[in-house]
This record gives sequence, structure tokens and C-alpha cells, in this order.
Amino acid sequence: MCRPFNFSAGPAAMPLEVLEQAAAEMTSWHGCGMGVMEMSHRGKEFISIYEQAEADLRELLAVPPEYRILFMQGGGIAENAIVPLNLSRGGVVDFVVTGGWSQKSAKEAQRYATPHTAASGQASGFTTVPAPASWQLSADAAYLHICSNETIHGVEFHELPDLKALGSDAPLVIDFSSHVLSRPVDWSRVALAFGGAQKNVGPAGVTLVIVREDLLGHALPICPSAFDYKTVADNQSMFNTPPTYAIYMAGLTFQWLKRQREGGLQGVAAMEKRNIAKAELLYGFIDQSGLYVNQVDPTVRSRMNVPFLLRDERLNDAFLAGAKERGLLQLKGHKSVGGMRASIYNAMPIEGVQALVDYMRDFEKERA
Repeated sequence: MCRPFNFSAGPAAMPLEVLEQAAAEMTSWHGCGMGVMEMSHRGKEFISIYEQAEADLRELLAVPPEYRILFMQGGGIAENAIVPLNLSRGGVVDFVVTGGWSQKSAKEAQRYATPHTAASGQASGFTTVPAPASWQLSADAAYLHICSNETIHGVEFHELPDLKALGSDAPLVIDFSSHVLSRPVDWSRVALAFGGAQKNVGPAGVTLVIVREDLLGHALPICPSAFDYKTVADNQSMFNTPPTYAIYMAGLTFQWLKRQREGGLQGVAAMEKRNIAKAELLYGFIDQSGLYVNQVDPTVRSRMNVPFLLRDERLNDAFLAGAKERGLLQLKGHKSVGGMRASIYNAMPIEGVQALVDYMRDFEKERA
């Protein structure tokens, strides 16, 4: 099957194998006579799908036993409210603001807590991450929030901060929506991780929350029952009807990930090696080009979301039109920053990145 290469930031491309399996099972899952969308979320068929998805995710990310995996709704934006509703206790919450999504998180948290900006990359136009040693951490913060990969500005924490080394006992909360399962997670430094599925896991509709058990049971009185982490955990994500089909699709993606091999590695480790190669290929071309530029500090460039500008912005429309003709889709940058953006998530093969580089080279030569 010949398909275009889809560089959308989300909802994003999914592995073809996953889409084909879902299509084959659309009307009758494993011969049971029901499609997954038709199943009761409490029936044995869906419970088996859910349990396998949870087990596979725990294995892929090496999630320790003292962490609960929740499948919730509302996406990352809703979690910007749900996290402070559960963890803030109405007190101070620290934020390291490194782009558009952490900005949104801090703004939403002020409805339920007192956000404090411990550090910000705004002065650099969100092209850098402030050094952890410079962070102004609150002595009494309920937790510290970072967006570990900024989808819009293309900034990534390649190493998560060690808060204890910085003299803080605050739990670290990470929004890993746009790079979940692209690399391992150091759970010794993370208390809670959340992410919408629609970038690197599956279709929009399900949100992954991985939370340490000692953080459960502290929700504010105003927290809706369906958003109380303890209630969700106690009911195995079945307190209300979960997004069943999105969980099923995420589960198929987890199984696909477990099958991946690269240089003697498998699963998430294999994907990380592959993602490093894809990012190096694209950034390497941009950096030697006379037409394209990426403004992000090379030490914090995202492997998943690569924003770039054409030095002559009058060529933007022609660039996008030519890309579409070559089967390279969804390359227009976010409206808040302009330019271009190539999102190269797990499902994007290196052949897609090579096709993009080839087109960018041809486009530049034609206008030399």
C-alpha cells in the first residue's frame, strides 16, 4: 500500500499494521460477533483488552509496581486541571515554563492553586531550557510541573531534572504527551506522568496517567468524582465508561511497539535508537542548509517535533504546495509560531524523513 507521509503533530500518523489489524477486527473482535465499539466496558471481552493494554504499557515503560496506570478522558488540556485538583491541596505549585503547553498548564492551575514560575524560557523565545541550577524552587511546593517535550516550540528535556539534587522534596509531574514511548522514563525522578494518546499512541480520546500510589487520595473537595485519581484507580479506570475503542487502539500500538527491533534492541529502546537517527538526519540537513533554519538550542532539540523556518517566508506557500505534491503532508507550523513543523513520532519511518529531506534539498536547489 502506497501512503503519503503524514507529519501532523496530532492527531498523528499511526502504524499501518495497527490500522490494518483494527480494520480486520472492526465488525467482529476475535470472532466474538461484536466490534470493540459495541462491547460493554464491563464485559469479559473488553476487560481482556484493557488488562492486556495495561500490562503491555507497564512492560514497555518499565513502570514500577507502586505506580498505578489510569486510562482517562479529556486529553492533556484536561489534565492541566485534573492534576492540581488531585495534587495541589490548594497550595503552591512550581512550573518550569518552556513553551506553549507549559504556559497553558500554569494558567489553568491558577484556578485551583497558586502557580509559581520557577523558571522560564520565554526570554529566549522558548528556544532553550533554563539550567536546573537556576530554578527558583518554592520551599513548600505541592509538586513541580514540566512539559518534557514541547510540541509547538520543539524543546525537549533529554534528561529529567533530579529534584532531590536541587534540594526539593516536591514530586515531579511531567506532561509527556508528545514523546511518550519514544524513550524510557526514569521513574526514580517522576511521581506522575500524563499524556494524550493522539500524538504517539493512538487516536484521540484516551489519556494515559501513571501516578505513584502515595499521591492518591488527596483530591480537593471540588474535584469531580470521575477525575479523582483514587476513584479511578480503585475502579480500574471503569468508574465511568472509558474511551473503549481508543484504549483498544492504544493496546494494538503497544503490541506493535513490543515487536519492534533495532540494532539488538527491542520495544522502547529500539524506538529511541530509531528516533535519534531520524532526528539527526533532519536536523543535520537543516543545519547545513542556506534556506532553512531551526532556532532551538541543539542541546534541547526535540526528537519528535522539528520546527523550522524558511529564511524567505514568501516561499512558504510554494513549499507546502510542493510538499503535498510529493506526498508529504501536514508540515505547516503551529499558528502561534508560524513556519514549518515536521512531527516524526514513532510511526514515522526513517524513509519518510529521508523523503522530506530529499524534497527540502530539491526545493532549495530550484530556488538557488
